[in-house]
Amino acid sequence: MSSDTLAKVPAAADTPELADAPRIVPRRRYGQWAAAVAVLALLGFAVDSVLRNQAFQWDVVADYFTTDSILRGLWLTLWLTAVVTVLGFALGTLLAAFRLSANPVLRAVGWGYVWLFRSIPILVQLLLWFNIGALYPQVFGVKTVNLLTPVAVAIVGLTLHEAAFAAEVVRAGILSVDRGQIEAAQALGMSRWRRWWRIVLPQAMRSIVPPAGNMLIGTLKGTSIVSVIAVNDLLFSAQLIYHRTYQVIPLLMVATLWYAVITSLLGLGQHYIEKYYARGTENTR
Repeated sequence: MSSDTLAKVPAAADTPELADAPRIVPRRRYGQWAAAVAVLALLGFAVDSVLRNQAFQWDVVADYFTTDSILRGLWLTLWLTAVVTVLGFALGTLLAAFRLSANPVLRAVGWGYVWLFRSIPILVQLLLWFNIGALYPQVFGVKTVNLLTPVAVAIVGLTLHEAAFAAEVVRAGILSVDRGQIEAAQALGMSRWRRWWRIVLPQAMRSIVPPAGNMLIGTLKGTSIVSVIAVNDLLFSAQLIYHRTYQVIPLLMVATLWYAVITSLLGLGQHYIEKYYARGTENTR
């Protein structure tokens, strides 16, 4: 195109239709900005009060944060969380299979278990198992007091409680898979085991992982309740120290910070696992 031709092309301002077109102006969201400023101001005030409040004794928190007793309690908390989660989901998967079974007896047993252990508070369950010797002094000729140590009571009580909720998570994940997927696999002649492993499970995991991750984090925090039966977990270790030093707030902050660190790491791992199983969907961020 020559320079003469370009000179004849009218500018946008010279065109009457374009000159008279209304301007598009972004909407002023004064309420949102005001709310954001108010929230930031309150957050800043809260952080400042925490950092400046001498009662927190952050120097004491730093001294006790990595002491041997705290780290031993942290290790027991992590170990207890892992054991309870594995055993709870193993039993929960079996209960989910019961609830999805065509056998009415198995369905009734699965439903009854879930109903019972979801109805009893976890603290009540732990106390009942801790005092089981009053009901059954001996089991197979062994004294119950010697058989069920506080750690064993914690594992049994937390696992039975975890399994009731894990059963519903697994059952919901399996039911979320479209029935047509299973029928298509059957039409292709795939075996029952291969259908579950290659078709049902990968799709069910998209629905299982988010609540399972939340349950894992909840189990980690829930292990703190075992301190009532003298299990030397993270919280109980902090309590032993502040009962001796009377520095209650700093030691509670030590436990709080460790719980926050571990739950943050678990949440990060959950994010990447969810992203892995969400491959092929529209939103994988």
